[in-house]
Amino acid sequence: MRLLILSLCMLVISMSVSGSTSAESIDVWIGTSARQPSQGIYHCTLNTHTGNLTDPTLAAEIRGPGFLAMHPSGNVLYAVGDLNKEAVVAAYAIESSGDGAPQLSLVNSLPIGDGGAAHVAVDPTGKTLLTAQYGGGSVAAFSLNADGSLNQSTELIKHEGGSGVVPKRQDSSHAHWVGFSPDNRFAFVPDLGLDKVVIYSLDAENAKLTPHGFGKVPAGGGPRHMKFHTSGKFAFVLNELSLSVTVFDYDAETGKMTAKQTIPTVSKQTLAKEKFKSASEIRVHPSGQFVFTANRGHDSITVFRVNQSTGELSVIEVENARAVTPRGMNLDPSGNWLLVAGQDSHTLASFNVDGSTGELKYNQSIVTAPSAICVLFQHED
Repeated sequence: MRLLILSLCMLVISMSVSGSTSAESIDVWIGTSARQPSQGIYHCTLNTHTGNLTDPTLAAEIRGPGFLAMHPSGNVLYAVGDLNKEAVVAAYAIESSGDGAPQLSLVNSLPIGDGGAAHVAVDPTGKTLLTAQYGGGSVAAFSLNADGSLNQSTELIKHEGGSGVVPKRQDSSHAHWVGFSPDNRFAFVPDLGLDKVVIYSLDAENAKLTPHGFGKVPAGGGPRHMKFHTSGKFAFVLNELSLSVTVFDYDAETGKMTAKQTIPTVSKQTLAKEKFKSASEIRVHPSGQFVFTANRGHDSITVFRVNQSTGELSVIEVENARAVTPRGMNLDPSGNWLLVAGQDSHTLASFNVDGSTGELKYNQSIVTAPSAICVLFQHED
């Protein structure tokens, strides 16, 4: 009898331990550059308990799918890259395979019409897709069908001029990112060549844009990427050329951006030692308490604390990125894990985020990801 009771107790304990440590995973999609050995879009999973990553596998062949976006339904993934030697935006259906791993199936694609795109985004209603063309200095709009497939090109707007502050980089327009205001009334395009964030009124129903003004960063900053604070009151613009972040007050009613602070991501003294230096990505923690930026050349991640009243930033730490040329990074939906893509090390590395301090701890989970430059989570808007 004692043996039976002991056995039952051991079984209960075993089941309890197993249940408490059972792994939950989230799908991770990886955009890549056109450099070898990349062959297209890759997929892996993140264990949300341990932060461990599975080895990425090829999900779709396309040349240089640098940036990816997800339809609000979570059933369609978009990529900008080259198909049949033509610069396109492509829509892929996310389907289950026999072994349970998701697969990508090409639905359709449309030519961009102004060279290759540097960024792609889908509005929250799933009716409008925008792309930013770095080389062409333009923003393009596409309407989407109800099932997420691409319908037609609706706009191609060229930006004119250049600030000329940094020779060769700012002689002309270089649109670098596209995104939407929290209420979906406006679209934003940081333009590295203009030292401006160009603002458009958005008609999402018809995928149309109307010029609405701009926000300006310090001369020679080179705005690259932008994110809103969780409150919607502030916008953070990452300046690629000056390796800094400009904080803007944002008026949701008028769509106006007013610059209030610019802070370096890495000190000038430290950067003086680097042959190459360039800021690449910016992310806001789901709590709104922290901002993270990636620094190429210095190969580091800067963590900032956000003043919740003013939106202004202060540096918490500068962490080794465990990547060569960290071009992309992203926080999982819980905010517990930060994944960093190393373009030249061909890696994806996992960091634990301290929810109280914002500090990063390298998780010692790093996998091979050919020419990785973009990290997208399955349920990301």
